[in-house]
Order: sequence, then structure tokens, then C-alpha cells
Amino acid sequence: MATGRLRRRMEALDQTLTTLPDHALVGTLRIPETPVSPARKIAKRVLYALLALFAAVFIVYLDRDGYRDVQNDELSFLDCLYYATVSLSTTGYGDITPFTPSARLINVLVITPLRVAFLIVLIGTTVETLTEASRQTLKIQQWRRKMRDHIVVVGYGTKGKTAVSAMIGDGAKSGEIVVVDTERSALDRADKAGLVTVHGDANRADVLRLAGAQHAKAIVVATNSDPTAVLVTLTARELAPKAKIIASIRESENQHLLLQSGADSVVVSSETAGRLLGMAANTPTVVELIEDLLTPDAGFAIAERDVTSKEVGGSARHLSDLVLGVVREGNLVRVDAPEADAMELGDRLLYIRNADADR
Repeated sequence: MATGRLRRRMEALDQTLTTLPDHALVGTLRIPETPVSPARKIAKRVLYALLALFAAVFIVYLDRDGYRDVQNDELSFLDCLYYATVSLSTTGYGDITPFTPSARLINVLVITPLRVAFLIVLIGTTVETLTEASRQTLKIQQWRRKMRDHIVVVGYGTKGKTAVSAMIGDGAKSGEIVVVDTERSALDRADKAGLVTVHGDANRADVLRLAGAQHAKAIVVATNSDPTAVLVTLTARELAPKAKIIASIRESENQHLLLQSGADSVVVSSETAGRLLGMAANTPTVVELIEDLLTPDAGFAIAERDVTSKEVGGSARHLSDLVLGVVREGNLVRVDAPEADAMELGDRLLYIRNADADR
């Protein structure tokens, strides 16, 4: 009984973020926007103000027979323009009013732009803040409704940032990558890179659910702590049983824990760096070539493609592409293995492509 109550309480806590209204998520979930210069923002505001002004002038001019000035004369177009100007600027009309055409023209051409500039400086920041919150709320609603088959990256430190750069270099769109981190500074860098960001601890199911992990095609765990990576992988696998989970750890002794937690692939960062250091001592050019292969947007790069119907039954070693292996039912078969001499429909080829030539 006590265990059941505790489980229900934990599930209720996990639902806290996902049950909040969209406007309450502003600041926690951020959708990137295209940066706009301040001068362009002000120019757009002035344009909108002019459009509203001339719309009011048009309306007043159509109904000019219903208006009279202090001299009881019929309104001219300039009178309509003057009336619309003082009305929209909240100035109104009182005991002191310009009645000569020159005075009214000066009021329209000089005084009103000064009033508009004053209003922009006075309330522009407040209006922009309110509209920014509304715009973010709308974008969050649209994103949560449409985002599917994206990539969730947990941790935007050195490993996470490099992983995102590699994915974008390999053709992924920045808008399809969601970064989850507890550090605001890391999320600010991700936001500037055009990535969707979620502020929170990825050990919590509701944080991963807010990032859309249940609909993601891949989840990359790039935390700085091995125990954290294990917990995040456990939570992610429970939420997304079909997603591909790739996790990074520092020590190889924790690799089996990641695999048992549900990771499809585990990268041991310390051992990988150690191997490269050892190779660089004797053959530094080999390390340079490996770095080239691991950079998908320049030089040579490792890529995958489907086996075509014409290639079925043939040997992977006889293709024009430099094939390294065949991926069959999720398992890698080296190109020198006998199984690679008879490719099957549904196999994928792991080969080396020329990124510069493709571009």
C-alpha cells in the first residue's frame, strides 16, 4: 500500500511540467527566433503606426460631412489628416487648436512624429516584452503540437555541443534538435545556435516529456557524470521505448550499466581519447585522418545509405563506394566477413563519402 502511494505521488510530480498551460512554460521551454536589428524593429513599428493613421484618415474622409471645425467649415483632406493624427496620438482637441493650413501641416509633419518617437521610447520596451511572451506562448503551442521525430540532446557542454555540430554538419536541421540542460549559460549558447531549449533536470520524466522525448527518434545523453547518464538513460528508455539512445560516459567500467539501462550505443570518452593519444605518439597523421572522418561537413566522412535493388546479392567489396561494413538487422558486419559478399534488401552500407564533393 505504501509503495503504491509513493509511486502515485512520484507520477504526479513527473506530470507537473507537462500539465502546465503553455504560457507558464515561457522561460523553461524556449523556441529560437531569427535575430532582428533594433533599427528594423523600430522601422516596423513606425510602419504599423502609419498604416493605422492612414486607415483612420480614410475613414474620417469618407464621413467628412459629419465633421465640422471650430469655424463650422467643411473638412478638407488636411483637416481629416489632422483630426486622425491628434486622435491616434491621444492628444485630443481643446481650447488651443491650430486652424491655419500651415499650422496644421506643421503639426502633422513635425509634432506628430515627435509624439510617435516619444511613445516608442516610453512604452516600446514594455510592449515588446508583452508581445514577446505572447509570441513565445504561441510558438510553444505550435511546437508541442507538431514536433515529431526530432533529436533530444541532454547536456550542452563540450560533448553535447560537439555532437550537435556533427549532426548539423551531417544534414540535421537546428530546429529539429532540442537541448536539455540545468545551466542557463549553456542554454543561452544553444539558443543562439538556433536550437530549441528546455531548462530542467533530465532525470525527471516531466522534463524529458516537455522536450518531446516520447516522440523523438533519437536521444543523445552527453552529461558530465556517469551516474547521471545512467539515470537519464533509464528515464528516457521508459518514456521512449522505440527511440535510439546514444550515451557517453567517462569510464568503461560503467558501460554495462548504460547498456542495461536501455542505451543502444555507448561511447567511452576517456578511452577513446586515450587511444587517439597513443596513436598520435607514433602515427599522428592517422589521428588527423580519423578527425577528418569524424567531421561530416568537410573532407572525408563516414555515412550510411540503403542497399539498392540492383546491389542485392552482390558483394559490398565490389562497389564503387569505399564500404567499411554492412548494417543488417541492427548489427554491423565488417566488409571482409563472408556475410558481406551477399547483400540483402534492407541492408545499409557504412561507407566513406566525400563531403566536399557532395556539397
